[in-house]
Amino acid sequence: MQPEFQTAAMGVGAVGLETDDPLIYRALVSPKRQAVVDVAKGRAETYGQLDEAVGRGAALIAKLTNGLPLSQRIAFLGRNSIEQITVCLACQRAGHVFVPLNWRLGASELGQIIADCEPALLLHDVEFAKVLADVKTVLPRTIAIEGDGGWSNMLAGAERAQPVPMEADAPCIMLYTSGTTGSPKGVIITRRNAFASAVNFAIVGEVTSRSVALCDLPFFHTIGLVAIGRTTLMMGGRLVISDRFLPERTLSVLGDAALGVTHYFAVPQMAAALRNAPGWDPAALKALQAIFIGGAPLSPALIDTFLQDGIPLVNGYGMSEAGTAIHMPLDREAVARHPGSVGFPAPLLALRLVGEDGQDVADGEVGEIWLKGPSITPGYWNKPGETARAFVGEWYRTGDLGRRAEGGVIHVPDRLKDMYISGGENVFPAEVEAVIGAHPKVRDVAVLGLPDPKWGECGIAFIVAQADAPSAEEILVHCAERLASYKRPSRIVFLEQIPRTASGKAQKHILRQTHANS
Repeated sequence: MQPEFQTAAMGVGAVGLETDDPLIYRALVSPKRQAVVDVAKGRAETYGQLDEAVGRGAALIAKLTNGLPLSQRIAFLGRNSIEQITVCLACQRAGHVFVPLNWRLGASELGQIIADCEPALLLHDVEFAKVLADVKTVLPRTIAIEGDGGWSNMLAGAERAQPVPMEADAPCIMLYTSGTTGSPKGVIITRRNAFASAVNFAIVGEVTSRSVALCDLPFFHTIGLVAIGRTTLMMGGRLVISDRFLPERTLSVLGDAALGVTHYFAVPQMAAALRNAPGWDPAALKALQAIFIGGAPLSPALIDTFLQDGIPLVNGYGMSEAGTAIHMPLDREAVARHPGSVGFPAPLLALRLVGEDGQDVADGEVGEIWLKGPSITPGYWNKPGETARAFVGEWYRTGDLGRRAEGGVIHVPDRLKDMYISGGENVFPAEVEAVIGAHPKVRDVAVLGLPDPKWGECGIAFIVAQADAPSAEEILVHCAERLASYKRPSRIVFLEQIPRTASGKAQKHILRQTHANS
């Protein structure tokens, strides 16, 4: 399956997706309702104001790309802000593709992505001007958001443009994968994909016009830009934007009765940091329906801790290539009854669990998760080989392992590539990580398999300790009491920090390269 990356505007009689712009309807029916709040800048805009800014942004982008074909990539390097949401939606109205760049990357890494996506224009926060100056790749025209001659000033003088009609399968966003395996890939998200992804999350997350969603997960990942941002605006809720995760500030925003945040999204490490922050007070979070978790395995111990405070951690599973794919319901009893489960398939997706023989596995057995539906990417930018390998017909192969338990809930034991074989037995690192992570002296953990002359492969556990650090012997005894012998790590390595992506996934390729001989 090979995606078409250049999609023309619709001609006479063409059929497109008329309802994919998340603002037009809301600006028409509730223009004075507050749409976005920027925590860092102390700004807010109504749906009418945001729609007006997006219309002017579309006109400005069209002017800056004058003479170029549609579906140009427009890159953005900056923290979460109203401006970034405006540029994203303006790109779609102008018939172009929004490419948010990971601001945590260094100049060399950014240069590789910029060279790959070949943007026609690069917008950036002033904060990141220095790293751009160190990029060796030839840059397109770059415009700062702030300052004289910057995007914000140019926007103020622009005329409003009408949306460019495009086919439903025209790309509108490109997200670069987080690079847990090394080289990032540009994931194409079409207008149909983005719309279906938002519908999926609106249903599983119970997002309505009364919802207030706080987002401090970065917009360069699908959970921030699509699941949180796009869904909230499409449903007419209030999107509260934070430029970064600061536990005490986040708790202050969550406890602000005037905002009344109902939906908050985090990776497990963020949830643990909130729970351990000095200002933690579950009584102040009465409006919060749930904390939505994704990006990394969620330990039953952390779930129990939050449930004791009356706040469910609602687990989910998704990716840039599919958006929200599997999700637990917003139900405390269901969360308690299925600890560690990622829930049920989203309504607009079909799911299979497939064995090595290409056949569906029985309930209770582990197979690779295959997905099909309107939210699934058509493929990867400039990588036809990667695209072909990712699909079997219409089915997208996620590379993740799943198991269907009683009642239909799905568990994700691990990545297919992370599973290792010790003494002829399959070992799922996520299971071992959950056991070690439950130790009270462990703050963070990652486990991977490395070659062993006797057993084929053996596990090595990388641990970030709490202030009261455990010994390696304590960890091994803890594992011996809870795990079969072949699952126990043979080595323990203590680190100050485990390298993780912005979405919380351990970068095990870095650990493997750095500590192979530990």
